[in-house]
Amino acid sequence: MAKLKPTEDIHPLSDFRSNAAAFVERVRKTGRPVVLTQRGRSAAVLMDVAEYEALVEELELLRDIRTAEKQLATGKGVSPTAARRRIRAVLKR
Repeated sequence: MAKLKPTEDIHPLSDFRSNAAAFVERVRKTGRPVVLTQRGRSAAVLMDVAEYEALVEELELLRDIRTAEKQLATGKGVSPTAARRRIRAVLKR
């Protein structure tokens, strides 16, 4: 993900309302998200769709890794040999 530049990428929601198309174009060109503020506090983030999808994929992968680590820690893991056996059995069906 592109690095946020606070001086350029944080804007009041009122600016976004009056210039939504320009904000969308800026996000597309730079790849950087825009943080929208309301009453001086962060309220929303506008980001490129491809960047969002990549972020979601990474988050899902990290969740899968965390689940696998917990399973291994509690003895629910499967040896590589057993895993190969299971995969081959599924593929033969």
